[in-house]
Amino acid sequence: MNVLKKIGTAILIVLFSLASTFAILVIASQSVKADTVLVTSPIVGNPAIVNSEAGECMALNVYYEARSDNMAGKYAVADVVLNRVNDSRYPNTVCDVVKQGRLGNPPGSEVKRNMCQFSWFCDGKHDNPADEDSWQKAQIVAYNIMQHKKFRGITEGSTHYHASYVTPDWAETIELVGTIGQHIFYRWE
Repeated sequence: MNVLKKIGTAILIVLFSLASTFAILVIASQSVKADTVLVTSPIVGNPAIVNSEAGECMALNVYYEARSDNMAGKYAVADVVLNRVNDSRYPNTVCDVVKQGRLGNPPGSEVKRNMCQFSWFCDGKHDNPADEDSWQKAQIVAYNIMQHKKFRGITEGSTHYHASYVTPDWAETIELVGTIGQHIFYRWE
């Protein structure tokens, strides 16, 4: 009788474990929105957006400028890129904004080391994301802000930002908007 009781208990444990696993999978599948599905490949969200040149440039910029920031900070960095695209003082494509050298250099002109609008682009290091989790988050942000305009306007029109631990000379010449995450944001008056 004890043997049957132990077998019955073991079967119940296995069934409970399977039911729990199934319940977790169902809950997880319901809580992930279609536009933020993570996959094992580097492609996240809509491949047409993320694999486009603009999506790649945006994701790289979010990754290198804000990978350790909170999600609001990541979206804020992406918002600044789009604000610049819409401002006549800057190039009119995402990639040209991200890859721009000193302000005023024409798009496509030679970029000098450490003289870019976004420092990671001309720091002399490779531009291959190493942290897969941060890279996927950056791709999700790029996809969501470009495709769905998620958190578009979070920076209230900011065209500039800097990390909270530095104080660039230009910060006193334009209007302070505020701090989001690890960056301080500004816009032209």
